[in-house]
Amino acid sequence: MNLLFIGDVVGKGGRLAVRQLVPELRRQYNCSFVIANVENVAGGAGISASCLTDFAGVVDVYTSGDHVWDQKGFEEEITRFSNLLRPANYNKKQPGKGFEVFRNSAGGEVAVINLLGKVFMKESSSCPFETVEGILASLPPTAKTIIVDMHAEATSEKAAMAHFLDGRVTAVIGTHTHVQTADATVLPKGTAFISDVGMTGSINSILGREIDAVLKKFTSGMPQKLPVVEKDIRLDAVVLSYDMATGRATDIKNISVKAGF
Repeated sequence: MNLLFIGDVVGKGGRLAVRQLVPELRRQYNCSFVIANVENVAGGAGISASCLTDFAGVVDVYTSGDHVWDQKGFEEEITRFSNLLRPANYNKKQPGKGFEVFRNSAGGEVAVINLLGKVFMKESSSCPFETVEGILASLPPTAKTIIVDMHAEATSEKAAMAHFLDGRVTAVIGTHTHVQTADATVLPKGTAFISDVGMTGSINSILGREIDAVLKKFTSGMPQKLPVVEKDIRLDAVVLSYDMATGRATDIKNISVKAGF
């Protein structure tokens, strides 16, 4: 079985790239299930229900991260989406859910877990290692395929989570830093790992934002509005191959595709 995981989708350009490219990527790589991190789809910061309409019928599950509540009112809108996750190690009083088991139309089930790292992150969250232990204990035995979105700043924390879960989950996919890394591998006990899957955003940008604005912020040290670049979009993703019967990964492959607009 093959699964497509798409890196952090930034702004309208990123949304349109997903809509344009993913149907063909599904066919090309024979992917029966698609997951995308969408915490930056609304103007580059946060999520809104209206933005998610661009993905209807294209993406199966949405994950997020520390920007999930950036858009006013999304704490109410999130309850409308049964296939959208927020970090599981946020306070339990926050709306939404951090993991769920989904049905794969091609067969079997896919459990998706969304975690937030603690190293260098400003957001308040509980220990992701302790949280994921509790989640794994609660999953039904039929959920052999388990995908973890580890949304974190530190490469070491992402790698630590992957080795912590090696042999117990299908994949630990790093998100958040928007730069696709070259370390995609299958660990010794059968868990696929990559430090960061990358982003779906502008090639000629700094993490999806206008270059001049970002440079001004760095060189002046002053607060600066950072507009999203909505052209020359590239979609970063990984194709994950796994054994449906055991949940063990057999391959993980980086892909990067330019949109035709």
